[in-house]
Amino acid sequence: MKKTLILNGSPRVKGDTVSLIDIITKNLDGEYKIVNAYRCSIAPCIDCRYCYEKEGCAIVDGMQEIYDYIQDCDNVIIASPIYFSELTGKLLDVASRLQTYFCARHFRNENPVPKSKKGAVLLVGGGDGNMDKAYDTACCVLKHINCNDVHKLIYSNRTNTRPAAEDREVYNAILSVAEFLNN
Repeated sequence: MKKTLILNGSPRVKGDTVSLIDIITKNLDGEYKIVNAYRCSIAPCIDCRYCYEKEGCAIVDGMQEIYDYIQDCDNVIIASPIYFSELTGKLLDVASRLQTYFCARHFRNENPVPKSKKGAVLLVGGGDGNMDKAYDTACCVLKHINCNDVHKLIYSNRTNTRPAAEDREVYNAILSVAEFLNN
C-alpha cells in the first residue's frame, strides 16, 4: 500500500492550501499522513550539532514520528501558501529538522533515507506570482529526503480574488499529480 507524507505549511484550517490538499487526498491511493506545521509539536532546529556525529536529533518531539514515516513512505507533498515569495516560516521550521539527513550524508557518510520517493509541490498565493524561490526551497527539502522524481510545480495564483479550489486548471493539474504519485 502506498504511503504519502503531506507537509502542510498553511496556518488556515480551511484556506486555499488545505482546499488543494483535500483534492489530492481524495485522489491518492493508499494512506497519507498530513503534518500541519502550525499545529504540530515540532520545534525548529537549534543547530546543536548533535546530528553531526549521531543519527537522529537531540530534540525529542513530534518529529520522531515524521522521521519514521519518511523512511516508509513512497511520496512526499509540500503544500504551502507563499509569504514574501517563500514557504511559510512554520513549514521552514519543520523542514529545518531534516538537517539530520544532510549531516548524515555530508558529515557521517551515511545514506539516511535509502528508499527513493516521488515528490510534488503545491503552492498558492495572492501576490505577484513569484513562486520560483519557494519552489526551489521545496525541491531542496524533497532532495534531502530522497525524492528523486518531482512533479512539475502546481500553483494557484491570485487567490485573493479567486479561491484555489475554483481554479479549474489547478484542479486538473492536481489530478495529474495524484496519477503521478499513484503510479
